Amino acid sequence: MWVPGGSGRRPGRGHGGGYSAEPQTACSSELAALRGGRPVGPAGPGDADVLRQPLPPSGPAAAHLMLIGLAGYLSGYDGTFLFQKPGDNYEHHSYMGMRGFCAFLGSMLIPLAYLTVLELSRSLSAALLTAALLTFDTGCLTLSQYILLDPILMFFIMAAMLSMVKYNSCANRPFSAPWWFWLSLTGVNLAGALGVKFVGLFIILQVGWNTLSDLWHLFGDLSLSMVTLGKHLTARILCLIVLPLALYIATYAVHFMVLNKSGPGDGFFSSAFQARLSGNNLHNASIPEHLAYGSVITVKNLRMAIGYLHSHRHFYPEGVGARQQQVTTYLHKDYNNLWIIKKHNSNSDPLDPSLPVEFVRHGDIIRLEHKETSRNLHSHYHEAPLTRKHYQVTGYGINGSGDSNDFWRIEVINRKFGNRIKVLRSRIRLIHLITGCVLGSSGKVLPKWGWEQMEVTCTPYLKETLSSIWNVEDHINPKLPNISLEVLQPSFPEIMLESHMVMIRGNNGLKPKDNEFTSKPWHWPINFQGLRFSGANDTDFRVYLLGNPVVWWLNLLSIALYVLSASVFAVAVQRGAHLPVEVEGLSQVLLRGGGQLLFGWMMHYFPFFLMGRVLYFHHYFPAMLFSSMLTGLLWDTLLRLCAWSLASYPLARCVHVLGILSLLLGTAYSFYLFHPLAYGMVGPLAQDPRSPMAGLRWLESWDF
Repeated sequence: MWVPGGSGRRPGRGHGGGYSAEPQTACSSELAALRGGRPVGPAGPGDADVLRQPLPPSGPAAAHLMLIGLAGYLSGYDGTFLFQKPGDNYEHHSYMGMRGFCAFLGSMLIPLAYLTVLELSRSLSAALLTAALLTFDTGCLTLSQYILLDPILMFFIMAAMLSMVKYNSCANRPFSAPWWFWLSLTGVNLAGALGVKFVGLFIILQVGWNTLSDLWHLFGDLSLSMVTLGKHLTARILCLIVLPLALYIATYAVHFMVLNKSGPGDGFFSSAFQARLSGNNLHNASIPEHLAYGSVITVKNLRMAIGYLHSHRHFYPEGVGARQQQVTTYLHKDYNNLWIIKKHNSNSDPLDPSLPVEFVRHGDIIRLEHKETSRNLHSHYHEAPLTRKHYQVTGYGINGSGDSNDFWRIEVINRKFGNRIKVLRSRIRLIHLITGCVLGSSGKVLPKWGWEQMEVTCTPYLKETLSSIWNVEDHINPKLPNISLEVLQPSFPEIMLESHMVMIRGNNGLKPKDNEFTSKPWHWPINFQGLRFSGANDTDFRVYLLGNPVVWWLNLLSIALYVLSASVFAVAVQRGAHLPVEVEGLSQVLLRGGGQLLFGWMMHYFPFFLMGRVLYFHHYFPAMLFSSMLTGLLWDTLLRLCAWSLASYPLARCVHVLGILSLLLGTAYSFYLFHPLAYGMVGPLAQDPRSPMAGLRWLESWDF
């Protein structure tokens, strides 16, 4: 017997405004990160790179969810807090372990950046300046103090960067114990970065480019034999490809093993995938094998993350095709997903015990009647709501009585006419008898009048695509014997592939909601606009995600200065200019070490310009780490060059020390001014002249 998982209500949408995020309450970003969903209203970014709705156990970010879950388990969190609404009080629930874990990883960014710059520049002052820039950044501090994905992601990115730099420094001792250690650790960290978020691909590309460059250099060393070159290549394949891939797959193997229960996002996945989830109606279920007239069924689209054929007691609005009942696809289990399959030319009850069972066969003309509203699945020549040149699909008729536009021919892919239709296994298409179009889903999200569900259309283009292919999932017919569904459970490679396809599709399909704070990539380096993590008015405790403007604008200036100064040195070196020994050493630090950091910044920033999905301010923070390291290295190098050029003056040596000290004190004082953004503000908003933050609203776009 099928037991629906939904109540027939529409899915809840995000809350608007801001909410209290005092230490005893859950902020909106934590809700998004733990529920595998988007930000809850405009109050914060959360884990914005995952699917629109909460996901079942195969949701994205397996590594980060399990790490947070492990921290919660070890610190006494019992999993009963629902993370439903921003500002909900944690009460007796233990949450400090999860926040503490994220805060610990966030704090580790500072020593990782320090060691990376120290390795690249061999300068204590450059490493110290880098550490200070990150220590005194309000943005990194804010992200690190909540249960979020970002500090975990940034930790693995920085750990991979440090490991790569370390094994580069062991190049003169290949195959030594330190060389193998750092090379292997790089692979481990790459697996961690990708396991947290697909943005981890950027650090993989950076390490990959470094590896190719390294191998190309070795290939040009004629003193190395082909056997030695083969060893170098094999070592890198094992440590940077095989090892991270094995760890990544193992992470998901544990993920699927531990998280094996049904959830509200089951509809994102195929029927076979759902059959392995404990608590799902398909798990260990027995249903009739072949489809028969009179059966109550659900029809699921084979395109991932589209869902079930659905209707409800709401009509298309005026001006949107015919004003008839809406037909959509819906990702969750719901009574309104139920349809009765009937003959097109008969109104007799197929479930009458006195009548023989009649099976539905390939090529039959059928009628689908919506169980809850008794309206028939219907199409006509009116244009679909969103997709041009497609026809509208509606619910039409009264108590199952309609017209000839309710007739559909059911066809099974790659089957002969007359074959029976198997539940779950048969891939079917529904061809509208009058117009000749094919029932499908465009995947486009309807406006609010359609409850933000997905558009169903009838396409005149008859090419077979997953969006126009369906399978029968739930099947109720008391006149038929049942069979077990255990044989349908997929293998591990199949569920691994499917979960990733769902993640990619959901990630690419993220679009901004009404009143949701989003941003554009060009906003980020200039610190154009932050994000409210909590609080919306002067009576709330407010936390606002914004980078320390002094740090961020110094980073932006440093990138421009680096491009200019590195270009000058590169031209000088290429032209064979004779440089003093000290200047030549500093130029190598600038070109090689700084080049690595600039490349890292570019790899973690520019790809966002190519993305069509919704973007948030927090996406820039991995790039910000690289720009801060570049700033530390650049200013230390430039100050040393200034001190060298003024060597004939008595106070020349003080130039470097005073310059570094000024930068340290300036960033520390700016943190003193802006620290309420991270630790919380009360009282009037910054727009109010009475606010203690009024003088710090340097840009009109800052709305703290």
